[in-house]
Amino acid sequence: MACRRIGVLTAGGDTPALNATMYGIVEAACRRGIEVIGLIRGYASLLSDQVPTVLLNPLLSVIPELDPCSGGTILGSSRTYIDPDSDALDRARSALSRLKLDGLICIGGDGTLNGMQPLTDVLPVVLAPKTIDNDLGLNYAGEVHDWMMPPDGTEPILRPSRERIRLDDVINYATPGYATAVFVVVQSIERIRTTAESHRRVAIVEVMGRRSGYIALGSAYAQPDCILVPEVPLDVDLLAERIRQLYEIQHHAVIVVGEGVRLPDGRELGARQATHDPAGNVRYSGAADALAELLEQRLCGDELFTRVRSGEPPGAVFFTRKIGHTQRGGRPVHFDRFYGALIGGRALDLIDSGQTNVIATLQYSESGGFDVSSYPAGRLRDARGEIRARILHPSFYDARRMQLTDFGRDYLEPIFSDAVGWDDVEFIRSRTFSAGSLTSRFHSVNVDIRRRIRYL
Repeated sequence: MACRRIGVLTAGGDTPALNATMYGIVEAACRRGIEVIGLIRGYASLLSDQVPTVLLNPLLSVIPELDPCSGGTILGSSRTYIDPDSDALDRARSALSRLKLDGLICIGGDGTLNGMQPLTDVLPVVLAPKTIDNDLGLNYAGEVHDWMMPPDGTEPILRPSRERIRLDDVINYATPGYATAVFVVVQSIERIRTTAESHRRVAIVEVMGRRSGYIALGSAYAQPDCILVPEVPLDVDLLAERIRQLYEIQHHAVIVVGEGVRLPDGRELGARQATHDPAGNVRYSGAADALAELLEQRLCGDELFTRVRSGEPPGAVFFTRKIGHTQRGGRPVHFDRFYGALIGGRALDLIDSGQTNVIATLQYSESGGFDVSSYPAGRLRDARGEIRARILHPSFYDARRMQLTDFGRDYLEPIFSDAVGWDDVEFIRSRTFSAGSLTSRFHSVNVDIRRRIRYL
């Protein structure tokens, strides 16, 4: 039976493409006469006695607050998940029953996908992917079987069974939010380099990516001298020698380091605090700062650095910058808006056809370009039943050169060749220094959405 009323939620970390994906869902629903109920703050809504919601398409028309060009999410987000072994599942079941939903679309990453599993027995549930880390998917079908599970229960290790892959093999080629994050990173590195160049310094720029080095890989568009990714253990001596060679030639260097980069013994370089964020992930104190200390130990006494920067403390040659949450925010670029909306529309198709526990995906073929499809969520689970972050396939990255390979370049080009639209440029030109910004306060969409919230 076709859907007449569905729910939508956004969960986990925010990305610039959430509203665009939601917009694609609601537009497709309006054409089919389907009512769309937005759940406030993700799964937390289903655990609230009042179950706060917003009708996203009254009279089958998208509400004006849902702007695909705006970053963040008008529904809000949280890292609250439903524990199937507690009374939370019963409370969620009750909320879904009271809402009279025919299906639920969750917009999120692997945490959101895991969070929706207990609900798939209650009603049809599908995932519309989003994550700036670009780590939801597979490099090739069946990759989940290549995770080696140590008998002692330690962290699994991926042993790819395929030395080479094709672009057509990638399951879920790029996730909405990734292109905008890389856009922000590239702009930041370009600006940081001029300081490094002018002051004869070595800049270490930290980007997001706990397990996957896709953002670091995309930073290649800013031409950093070295790119360090979490998938490859850090050879500090090799890096130090490379930086010395570069500094001798150009009197500065720029290093990009993914926040999850690890040492040869498996320790994460930046995980110095024994604390965790609300999602249970290790809270990183800073891979960039830790790397700066390691390089200082090896290079600061070098005659080259003291000669070029005479009269200054040797350690001052290094400086670090975290790009941080700016990678998550702001207006999404054209690629994320366009394909986020298409993925949202595909998720609506899946729900309307009664499918459940599937993922709307963005596929790429060299002959046909990008297209939307779907993939069963169960095929992302390894032998332990867990969903692993997709990591860079070895064919993407040259560990010796600390740069992307030709195949890595081939992977990035389809995403970024037209990632920024002319309307993005016009927005910057007309809005960045708008005179009206000097005379009016920022108006939060939260104010308008609060007026629309309804409670059971």
